[in-house]
Amino acid sequence: MTAIAFPIPEEIVVLADGAERFLRSEVFPRHEKDHALLSDPRRTFAEDGSYAPEVLRHIREVRMAAAAAGYYGMSVPAELGGGGLGMLPYFVVWERIYRTSGHRWLGAWMVSHWAFGPSAVLLQVTGQARAEILPDLMAGRTSMCFGMSEPGAGSDAAMMRTRAAPDGDGWRLNGRKIWTTNSPHADWCVVFAVTDPERAARKAGGISAFLVPTSAPGFSIESVIRMHGSVGGNEGAPVLEDVRVEPWQLIGELHEGFRIGLLGVSIGRLYNSARAIGLGRWAMEKALAYALQREAFGKPISEYQGVTFPLAGSAMELHAAHLMALNAATLLDRGERAVKELSMTKAYAVEIGARALDRAIQTHGAIGFTNELGLTQAWQEVRNVNVADGTNEILRRTIAQRLLAGDVDV
Repeated sequence: MTAIAFPIPEEIVVLADGAERFLRSEVFPRHEKDHALLSDPRRTFAEDGSYAPEVLRHIREVRMAAAAAGYYGMSVPAELGGGGLGMLPYFVVWERIYRTSGHRWLGAWMVSHWAFGPSAVLLQVTGQARAEILPDLMAGRTSMCFGMSEPGAGSDAAMMRTRAAPDGDGWRLNGRKIWTTNSPHADWCVVFAVTDPERAARKAGGISAFLVPTSAPGFSIESVIRMHGSVGGNEGAPVLEDVRVEPWQLIGELHEGFRIGLLGVSIGRLYNSARAIGLGRWAMEKALAYALQREAFGKPISEYQGVTFPLAGSAMELHAAHLMALNAATLLDRGERAVKELSMTKAYAVEIGARALDRAIQTHGAIGFTNELGLTQAWQEVRNVNVADGTNEILRRTIAQRLLAGDVDV
């Protein structure tokens, strides 16, 4: 049974089915065998807040197994050695991963995400970088992070203070980054820095991207950022102090790196839509199953409209978000920028995804808050992405600008 008449190609459905089988054979057994390690934050994280060594081993092994099976690099451009699949397969597979995995979070490492693995962001790396860095990234042996956000430069990247000063035939990087996903554990960091302050001030370029090893002298992680009361996390605050970079580490053209950043953010918006829709559907299905078996006042709570109407509302919203995302992904695969459509999709999907999780928690009553169900952890994830890759307010600003410019087709 399906509620979607959108013609998703059979090969994409087969790919998503294969991804689900991979989860059940390679990922879920890890959560069962090492349940305490992967579910108890006191064991998952080390004293400094970063992942414990055994957790990092699981993550690396999932990446490598997924790479060998063809899932990890499935949407990485063929020029980089990936599968070359587009954004529609990317969305469909990620949505299936989150809908199937729920709170079994190792599944989030089986397909390369632009912020921690190879993607179109690396299309313009130099030949030397391709030869030295890409093989291990594509195989899942190493990982990367994406250093754009700064303490004073979030949504407004023009406020970026990290500088790349010419030094011989290379540069010296100085500055601070924040909210850098995977930075406490990454091998490489794509660092964005101002190379022409005058152009950057005019928002006419002036920002460049560099591929920096996290082991480079002067590169450090000032702190692991803890959120929602957790003892650890996967976000970090990198510091660059006189970090030397060579010409081969420049990504793309000098002063034109901001376009690379926007490409990554666009991929991230589709990914986060899949994440929110997938987790929302997972939570709704858990709530429906619970409502059918839980009794109150002599009958299943599924017979009470106060329980079922909110879930029906979630079904409506998730269905709409799903269709929006399929449409946006298809437009991107056609080569269209789909700025308005992608902005609408991400803003709507993450809002209704969080609402679906909240309703599922409410349906379960007090048990909905327990760690074992994983609903609150999933809600925290989706609540976070109401800010990541463009806040909902910034996205509404973008939508309004497009509408006022005459792009009024909806």
